[in-house]
Amino acid sequence: MSTYKVLVVDDDKEIRDAIEIYLKNEGITVIKAQDGIEAIEVLNEQTIHLIVLDIMMPRQDGISTAFKIREEKNIPIIMLSAKSEDTDKILGLQVGADDYVTKPFNPLELIARVKSQLRRYVTLGTFEGANKLIDLNGLTIDPIAKEVTVNGDIVKLTPIEYRIVELLMKNAGRVFSIDEIYERVWKEPGINAENTVAVHIRKIREKIEINPKNPRYLKVVWGIGYKIEK
Repeated sequence: MSTYKVLVVDDDKEIRDAIEIYLKNEGITVIKAQDGIEAIEVLNEQTIHLIVLDIMMPRQDGISTAFKIREEKNIPIIMLSAKSEDTDKILGLQVGADDYVTKPFNPLELIARVKSQLRRYVTLGTFEGANKLIDLNGLTIDPIAKEVTVNGDIVKLTPIEYRIVELLMKNAGRVFSIDEIYERVWKEPGINAENTVAVHIRKIREKIEINPKNPRYLKVVWGIGYKIEK
């Protein structure tokens, strides 16, 4: 993975340096920043493939930074926090984070999550089916360009949101349970996945639906899961 650059953003120098050691041992290039403002400066100057982003930081915290990054970039973001409450996790996911690790973290777990997100990022769109344009009543996905459009307008999706839409569109009409979506998209067992998937579904609806409360495309099948209509 020597071609990959990971931006580590944390106000604690010891944590930044420790993560750098772990990732460098895996052949990953590490760039470091001590707050969100520095992180944005780095992103404007360099090509970064993944961001490890602390939530609690001075000047500009991780939530504000993730929100700003998502205005323009779909780089995978792994949030770090000393807190383990679901509210922090959900808030991070709502602003576009792809994964979440609680401090103190196991170095092996962090490495595994970084590698997993990098693999997904560079091989985005590897679900079954040919890379053909799919159009469902104005909702269109281009698996080669990795773009989703609604009536011709490009929709900005995070990598995780894109993969959920791609999964459902390539299997239009099929209902996927929450656990199935989590396992297919995150490539992990769908344990306690309900909140995580629900947050992403809500964000997708806000982006692709004219009326998210009365969705035209992304439908819930109560007690079973979600589908995109044929």
